[in-house]
Amino acid sequence: MTPKPPTSVDLFAPLGTVSEADQLRLHQRLAGAARADGLLDVAYRMLDTAVGRLLLAATEKGVVRVAYAAEDHDAVLDRLARDVSPRILHSPDRLDLAARELEEYFARRRTEFDIPLDLRLARGFRRTVLRHLRDIGYGSTSSYAEVAAAAGSPRAVRAVGSACANNPVPLLLPCHRVVRSDGSVGQYVGGVEAKEALLALEGARHNP
Repeated sequence: MTPKPPTSVDLFAPLGTVSEADQLRLHQRLAGAARADGLLDVAYRMLDTAVGRLLLAATEKGVVRVAYAAEDHDAVLDRLARDVSPRILHSPDRLDLAARELEEYFARRRTEFDIPLDLRLARGFRRTVLRHLRDIGYGSTSSYAEVAAAAGSPRAVRAVGSACANNPVPLLLPCHRVVRSDGSVGQYVGGVEAKEALLALEGARHNP
């Protein structure tokens, strides 16, 4: 039996007259063509999690951004267009591995992440701080003062707080594990409730 030719999509048809399935196929074709022609610098997708909908974005080097809804996803995409590249496209398959690892984390099947990161949005001391966050193990916490000391600047406690607040890849670099010296959770880019939920998920204990 001769296979039927694939359904074609009229590129000039009004969007409202094109079915959702055809819109999806068209988008996939455009995304594939953009990748093949080297016209896709930043791919992004959304992921629903126990702490709300996350925006995940990646370059060829790795995940460059994880953003909570509280950060305003549209504003995050605008900043990525300005700070990384305007060639941004919704291309979920480019972030399948990141999404899978996050889903495993929320299902308590993963305690650390293996996916590559692109830390171009963090510079100087902030990047130094973020790299030290990997040393805070799953289920443990460290204080801002302890992280400052580990980063080589014991007095830079406020700078550590700023680095955590501006962490471009929360969860993947676990700034939620950094708490105040008195044991209170402190602030968090995704909100205090999200931070408490993540620490509860991990069964966190303070690890001075």
